[in-house]
Amino acid sequence: MYEQLFTEHKIGKVTSPNRLVFEPMGNYYAELDGSVSERDIAFYAERAKGGCGIVMTEVASVNSKTGRGNLRNLCTDDDKFIPGYQKMADSVHKYGSLLFVELYHPGCQGIAPINGGSMASPSGQESDLIHMPSHEMTKEEINSTVNDFVEGAVRMQKAGVDGVVLHAAHGYLLCEFISTYTNHRTDEYGGSIENRVRIIKEIVEGIREKCGDYPIIIRFSADEYMREIGKEGGMVLDDAVQMAKLFESYGVDALDVSAGNYETMNWAWEPTGFDEGWKMVNGATIAKEVNIPVIACSVIRTPQGAVDFLNKGVAFVGSARQFFADPYWGEKVKNGREKEIRKCISCLNCMESLMAADEDNGMRCQCTVNVEGGEECTYLPLKNNGDGRKVVILGAGPAGLEAARVAAERGFKPVIIEKTSEIGGQLNLANKPPKKDKITWLIDYYQAMIDKYDIEVRLNTEATAELIKSEAPYKVINAIGSSPVLPKAIPGLDQDYIITPPDVLFGKTQLTGKKVCVVGSGMTGIETAEFLQEMGNEIELYEMADDIGPGLFFQNLIDVMGRLAPGGCKFFAKHQLMSVSEHEAVFKNLESKEEVKAVYDNIVISLGTRSNTITDDIAKAFPDMISIGDALKSGRIRHAIEGGYKAAVEL
Repeated sequence: MYEQLFTEHKIGKVTSPNRLVFEPMGNYYAELDGSVSERDIAFYAERAKGGCGIVMTEVASVNSKTGRGNLRNLCTDDDKFIPGYQKMADSVHKYGSLLFVELYHPGCQGIAPINGGSMASPSGQESDLIHMPSHEMTKEEINSTVNDFVEGAVRMQKAGVDGVVLHAAHGYLLCEFISTYTNHRTDEYGGSIENRVRIIKEIVEGIREKCGDYPIIIRFSADEYMREIGKEGGMVLDDAVQMAKLFESYGVDALDVSAGNYETMNWAWEPTGFDEGWKMVNGATIAKEVNIPVIACSVIRTPQGAVDFLNKGVAFVGSARQFFADPYWGEKVKNGREKEIRKCISCLNCMESLMAADEDNGMRCQCTVNVEGGEECTYLPLKNNGDGRKVVILGAGPAGLEAARVAAERGFKPVIIEKTSEIGGQLNLANKPPKKDKITWLIDYYQAMIDKYDIEVRLNTEATAELIKSEAPYKVINAIGSSPVLPKAIPGLDQDYIITPPDVLFGKTQLTGKKVCVVGSGMTGIETAEFLQEMGNEIELYEMADDIGPGLFFQNLIDVMGRLAPGGCKFFAKHQLMSVSEHEAVFKNLESKEEVKAVYDNIVISLGTRSNTITDDIAKAFPDMISIGDALKSGRIRHAIEGGYKAAVEL
């Protein structure tokens, strides 16, 4: 049905076995000196093994002294790095895939303290997101940087890497040169399109001189969407088409079309509010204007979405996050197992964890739905030594479902006991707000795993000690989740008129045309507010913290607020809830110290959740029971899935 995805296609002198490309994504997996780590090798090999015809690495800095994006991105500016790339190439080639290394310099988006104190850029312009000191490059610096890119390509060719990607997207140095937003030069490197792409032309010519017909791909932002944040300039599609023709004339072998920069991050690495295929027009338009292959991305998650993209003229369909979430996407589609795909839910935990990564917390880029992602060295291959031993799992939320999946894969016999009528737990709340339907994909994935492994699920069943004992389990896992917190210290929260997010999202309480006060602006609170607003209610959102959405990843917050604020929602940060009556709440304005009264038709309290308590008889009967997910500590979906995964791995 999706045969188009699995036909060969050439890029220069090399041939990809299919049309699937694992696009570059930062991961913080390299060694501290910028060399390839075993973690890197296992990570990229797994994407090749799973069916990506082309595997691209994360950004690899062409100058480790002036151009690193973080302490653990790959580097290419020393011969000592060659053996690591050679080992990586061999691991990818083992599965018949091609390896391309993405060469880059971060420009003004780099981290100045680790790069000499000032970041090089075309015009000395700082990034409005990270605000690092920047200086305008001299011609000597430009020439040196051109040489850095060329020498990086030389080393990659020596390492047996199939080709290089010149990273001119996402606001990094080469993108800064081609963009009118960041390039204000008046010399031969600024002004006209031909001048702005001159540095890339010189890099390509240098690589051709030293490496011959070595495959070169240029990755660039066809549109930076600066207009979406009220700014002028930047890359737009009309300019991108002209540049694409120039790149082709320079002799590059393929183009990789992306979008955005750090300041328009939501248009580069999209949160859940962006639908599959939303920016197909960029890649499709460029593909019609050139005769070399075009690789493009557009939040592709489904095989039909990928085929639709090919039908618009692109040669290859790229994704980073989808193949991070499920490296075996290609193999599953090819073998008619598309129901088993673990789709990326666009939660951006990968981006959030990457930005939080440092040496103190041990954090690396991680995926919410794929615990093995980046940890292949730690977990794979899974041991298959369950020998049919029975594991009883209490609760069919994400923690319990993941525990059951991994236990079944290891040869155990899971039995899930769930008191409600459906699997998914709080995923069935998370998928109700606007633009959150992607969460349903995760529920569907677990249903597919239940079917694949023939996992026994007992719905509408209350767990008791007697019932569990009757199964004679090898181990019992507690995954009974959590419930909303209603602090007793606040008068009025124990009354029947109090509404919680589950009441709203499950449809127990249906409100239309009401004035609703929502207290608490965590993700559940603001998404419940958005849900209610879409139902035609007037919303006031109150928060005790200094800002709305405390602790939320800024991309997700911007995404929701971009819909919530235009809808008329009124926001009140620094307001502490003191008491509640049926139609009036009293708050303390933490700035002015004054009392503030809110009058409404209904009030929704979203102040977090607390772990549900297991019954005494079960706790006494199974003292070695393992608690996971929200049953252990309330957290996000990643917390639940990771808890379930690790519990099953350690059985």
